[in-house]
Amino acid sequence: MFNSQNIVLTILFLLQSIILRARNDSIVQGLSVIPLPIISYAPETRFAFGAAGVANFYSQGDKPSSVFVASAYTQNQQALFYTQFQLFLKDGIYYLYGKAGYYIYSYYFFGIGEAEVPKELYSVNFPRAELNFTKKVLPNIYAGIGYQYEHYAITNTEANGTLAKGIIPGSKGSTTSGLGVQALYDTRDSVFYPSGGWFGTVSLMIYGNTFGGNYNFNRFIADITKYQQVHKHVILCVNSYNSFVSGVAPFEQLSLLGNNKEMRGYYKGRYSDNNLMVMEAECRYMIYQRFGGAVFFNSGALGNQKDFIRTNDIKYTYGVGLRYDLVRKSHLNIRFDYAMGPGTSGVYVTMGEAY
Repeated sequence: MFNSQNIVLTILFLLQSIILRARNDSIVQGLSVIPLPIISYAPETRFAFGAAGVANFYSQGDKPSSVFVASAYTQNQQALFYTQFQLFLKDGIYYLYGKAGYYIYSYYFFGIGEAEVPKELYSVNFPRAELNFTKKVLPNIYAGIGYQYEHYAITNTEANGTLAKGIIPGSKGSTTSGLGVQALYDTRDSVFYPSGGWFGTVSLMIYGNTFGGNYNFNRFIADITKYQQVHKHVILCVNSYNSFVSGVAPFEQLSLLGNNKEMRGYYKGRYSDNNLMVMEAECRYMIYQRFGGAVFFNSGALGNQKDFIRTNDIKYTYGVGLRYDLVRKSHLNIRFDYAMGPGTSGVYVTMGEAY
């Protein structure tokens, strides 16, 4: 029932069906379909090359729906096949969003919590799928349910390393499958490049044997961002990201510090534990025509069931960025960021803002 290929194919089939239904039931306005080559960079992959397509359209409302499909191969000999989507349907009454993909990847493992180990390279193949369905229940407030699935098949570990010993939960692979509830608050004036308003999501996911997984744990996430235009061409954004995991979760499902969104400058999972609290601020500004810039500062701390948050061990990074407006109507940017901090740094080239 929970076969990984079936789940990913089901997500893709639902996405196709919804798009076709939207086209038949309503007038799709401002449709733009852009094929483009992928040239991206991140510490976890180094350079990645591939092909992608992004479709943006308006359907009975003022919020743009979008579908992004990509396939890429990286300098680290990794491969990914991926789609991400957000759909506003029935004049914005329903908001459906999620992603599905298959990854042939390698990562470094650094240990958990304060028990750091020399970094270990491991290889993994995994399908990942996420589907969220929400309905507007009050002005600017959506509520609904979500489902997440991942089958993490580790194919290679370093000899005599921590993962090879099999003592870390998930070090021999894992299947996580969970169902949960969520709420969204959205007063942004733009989906891709807000200049004012709030966007916040709160979710509680329950993973376990009941849904076809082999680990039982819960995750609570609160992700809240405030956007404020402080000058004609200057926008200040402040983000608070919080992740709390209870129960026994495989190591890759813990709260991970570092990626191209939260705590830029740290390798994904450079630090991991049950709990993570991050505060970030970014100033975005226009430079000339389609070009913009950004400066940002990030701080974060981790904790576990014993020490909720270790406030005496706060990590931080800061950096600068360049933006190029790829789709002027929706202001969808290509993002170039350089982040640095004590003993760490990272370069990022990707699509869309960090938050």
